[in-house]
Parts: sequence; structure tokens; C-alpha cells
Amino acid sequence: MNRREFITLLGGASSSLPLAARAQQERMRRVGVLVYLADDDREGQARLAAFTQALSQLGWSEGRNLRIETRWANADDVRRHAAELVALAPDVILAGTGTPTVAPLLQATRTVPIVFVIVIDPVGSGFVASLAQPGSNATGFTVYEYSMSGKWLELLKEIAPRVTRAAVLRDPAVASGIGQFGAVQSVAPSLGVELSPIDVRDAGEIERAITAFAREPNGGLIVTGSALATTHRDLIIALAARHRLPAVYASRYMVAAGGLVSYGADLIDQYRQAAGYVDRILKGEKPADLPVQAPTKYELVINLKTAKALGLDIPQTVLARADEVIE
Repeated sequence: MNRREFITLLGGASSSLPLAARAQQERMRRVGVLVYLADDDREGQARLAAFTQALSQLGWSEGRNLRIETRWANADDVRRHAAELVALAPDVILAGTGTPTVAPLLQATRTVPIVFVIVIDPVGSGFVASLAQPGSNATGFTVYEYSMSGKWLELLKEIAPRVTRAAVLRDPAVASGIGQFGAVQSVAPSLGVELSPIDVRDAGEIERAITAFAREPNGGLIVTGSALATTHRDLIIALAARHRLPAVYASRYMVAAGGLVSYGADLIDQYRQAAGYVDRILKGEKPADLPVQAPTKYELVINLKTAKALGLDIPQTVLARADEVIE
């Protein structure tokens, strides 16, 4: 080999080193996402968009160094979809709709890292050993404590003082549904409110129960946080309007869709924060070492158009506390 051939070969080898390093750096990673909503659900799409945008800002680009496998599920197929995602052997899975997605994923795997959002009681549900030290393959973000549910009833009485009866819409199949109802029960006697639980398992059950409840005067609604309440939100909001029932919801998106008032965490922001944990896990950290985080702020949102339709004058003391007023 002559000198020119040797220099050419050496130059080619050295120039290939950055390419090899770049190829290693750009290794394709796989993230699973399990969402307990229909694939055309507006809120679900907005949450997923926030998650992917946040990942992009952290340097993860779908098609270049990241592949996202999303499964949209319901009660009939959520376990199957959870098993499908685990079988793909992803680097991490986002449990995107609270307990209904976390539970089947943890039944399917105790090794694949899981980041959850919108979970109410991860310790009581057995998802983590403690908030500070999860100690398992799952960690993530809580949405609020059970005591928040009592604040919803207090808010309902504040904006509609005549309410003496409240229907509490909850999912009885999960611990968080029972816990939230219990928290409302704990404050109801001091507020002089009689409670009626309404299950949100299917549309027909919801419509029959609310219609029956509305036959008596001085009623209002508390819509606790659950994946099923999200699924049936358009029906619930329409029934509240039809029967002129003041209602308090757990999340802003229900007020944006025509509900009266909400008090709760920013759920879109939870997806952005979840992207940060996914990023850290992709870079080598373990879920067991990442503490479960709680929201640092809760937002009060009021829909004045809905209040006017119900003939309600929202007290100035409530308006002054509002983070957002929808005209």
C-alpha cells in the first residue's frame, strides 16, 4: 500500500467515527402509551400532543430516535392493549389515564418502566411503596388527594347556596371512585347537603339516574375525576344543562366544553411533566428512584355563559379567586 492509499484509508476511517458515534446516539427508542379514551377524543389528543411536544423539546423526535406506540382503550380491551404494549418490549410506557391504565400495565409487567399521570392514590392502590421512594417499576404524577372532593361540595354551596341535594358521579369499580365519594360524604353534613351516588359505568345509567335525581328541587352535581366521567363528559354536561343543575367538575376541559365550574390540576401539564420522567428513564434512571410528584397549583375555572343560562350570579368572592373566566 502506497503512502497516498494509506492516507486515504486513514482519512476514511477517521471520518466514519463521528457517523458511528452519531448512529449510537440516535439509536431508536420505543415508548408505549396507553390511553383509556377513544382515539378521536379531543382531550386525549390534546394530552398526547403535549406529551410528544415536550419530548421533542428534550431532543426526542419521532421517526429519528423515537418510536411511539399508542393504544386507545376502553373497559373491554384495556387489558389486551396493555399486554400488547408490554409484548413490544418498549423502553418505557406512559399510563395516560390514571388507575384504569396503570393497574392492567402493572399486572402485565413488573420490569418495564411505567410513568403514570392523573392518579389519585398510588400508594393506596398498590402502585408504589411510597411517594418519595416508589420502589417498583412505576412512578409518576398524582392529580390530587381525596380531600379535594370535599372542596368541590364547598364550592357548589358557595356558588349555589340553595342546593340541599347533590348527586355525586363516580366510578365505583376503582378505589379512587370510592375514596372521592367518601371525602364528599365527610363534609356533606356540615353543609346541610344530602348526597346521592351515581355510577358512571354507561351512558344509559347516567341519563336515567340524573333524570330521576332532577325531579326533586334544589339539586346540584359533583362530577368526580375518573376516566369514565371523561368518556361521558358531553352527556353529563348536556344533562346538567337540560335539568338546570349547577355542577362542579374536577377538570378545566369540562368547563371549556360547557360545564359550570371546575377546580383541579392542569392535566395537560401532567403530560408535559411525564415527558420529563420518560426522558430521564430513557437516559438511564430507574422509576424506583424517581419520586411521585403532586401538583403545585390547582386552578379554578368558571364558565359565565353557563352560569347565566342557569340563572346563577357567581359571587364576587369566587370570581376574584378564579384563574380563568370563560365568557
